[in-house]
Amino acid sequence: MSESANRAGVQSQTSATLVARLQRRRGDYGFDAPAVPVSFIVVGVALLVLAALFSWWIALPGVVFLLCAASYLYTTRAGKFYVWARLLARLGLRGDEHVLDLGCGRGAVLLMAARLLPEGKAVGVDLWQTRDQSGNALAATQRNAEREGVAGRVELFTADLRTLPFADASFDVVLSSLAIHNIHGPGEREKAIDEAMRVLKPGGRLLIADINATGAYAERLRQRGMSDIQRRGLGWRFWYGGPWVAAVALSARKPV
Repeated sequence: MSESANRAGVQSQTSATLVARLQRRRGDYGFDAPAVPVSFIVVGVALLVLAALFSWWIALPGVVFLLCAASYLYTTRAGKFYVWARLLARLGLRGDEHVLDLGCGRGAVLLMAARLLPEGKAVGVDLWQTRDQSGNALAATQRNAEREGVAGRVELFTADLRTLPFADASFDVVLSSLAIHNIHGPGEREKAIDEAMRVLKPGGRLLIADINATGAYAERLRQRGMSDIQRRGLGWRFWYGGPWVAAVALSARKPV
């Protein structure tokens, strides 16, 4: 085996080990938008009951709703952790960066990033709305940081993503997972994208996983001069009920 092939094999093994390590968690990260899977289950069970009373064909959509619930629950409790572990491992962080997580919730992504920053800082901002995540609260995220052993390198803020309380060029990396799409109103999501770019250092990287509007985010980044803009699907592990609600990764770099 050539030296380059051997080195690639070692790097692949190291990355796989890192991904496995990042997926191990001690905190409690709740359920994303908990009303959604509950509604899937209620409708699915109701249709199965109707099928038992009236006609078997009603069971088919009932089964579909229950499968959607299963997909959703898998993603929110396991799949997204696997995907984000891979995304973070690929960043190749040195360990001394300042990283910002927009809409951090109970810390699923924030605290994985913090584990990669022994000499750095992981900062999370959120409005702590329980409709977006069950049990969402600053105190819950702080408890998770303590359970994960990274409380000393984590800072939490209550803030709107459209008006971040940080100076220009404060962060090496800005992350966001399933948060920006919760902002509504004409042009409001663009404000959050603009703020993410504002607080990035020159050469800093932006990495967003979201649904519905990543094409619009990418266009905004192009308009504002960001480079290395890429979008790609994240696969079945990041489906919130099925392929029609699939998360997409958007990455970009701020020019030096």
